[in-house]
Amino acid sequence: MKLYVTYGSPYARLARIIVIEKALEDRVEIMEAKTRTPGSPYYHINPSGRVPYLVDDRGVGMEDSQIVCAYLDGLDGKPRFHDASRTSDWAHLRLEFAARSMCDGIAVWGREMIRPEHARSPITLAHESARAQRMADFFEDAVTDPLMQGSPAMAHLILAVAVEMARKRGLGDLTAGRPQLARWVRSGSNLPSMERTVPP
Repeated sequence: MKLYVTYGSPYARLARIIVIEKALEDRVEIMEAKTRTPGSPYYHINPSGRVPYLVDDRGVGMEDSQIVCAYLDGLDGKPRFHDASRTSDWAHLRLEFAARSMCDGIAVWGREMIRPEHARSPITLAHESARAQRMADFFEDAVTDPLMQGSPAMAHLILAVAVEMARKRGLGDLTAGRPQLARWVRSGSNLPSMERTVPP
């Protein structure tokens, strides 16, 4: 199988984490995609140009971190991060999709900051910065939920990736002044898969 990624994408990072956690490195080849580049050969593989994009053993492609991570996690028939009991657990899904919302907003902020300074939208930057702070406040309490403790699920991975992305991209340390979130992130970031996929 081939997994197309960019090393700065938080979504591709989630797929790379699953590859490591599920010991799939001998089975999944990581391929760096050229995105946001006119005429990139990658667009012949995935017309949308998004990552992650997985091409399975039959040559069938699939896009989006949710489906890619779930597929990789379930290859051995023993999903660790997509336990069947969680797919109908609204309390768990509420936390997972809150973490996704946080990650999405930080990604938008990061993409805006890549633009030349004169082309950046101050309204978008202010909106996403404020959203990140609100979401960090939410997770300051939410990380004490028993669902956010114990063995990691996708909600854990997404939140850890989002907080680290904010720090790496210059949005700031979202754990500052939030001791419960800070403790939670320290414990989650110790996963070898997190350490091995730190973005450039």
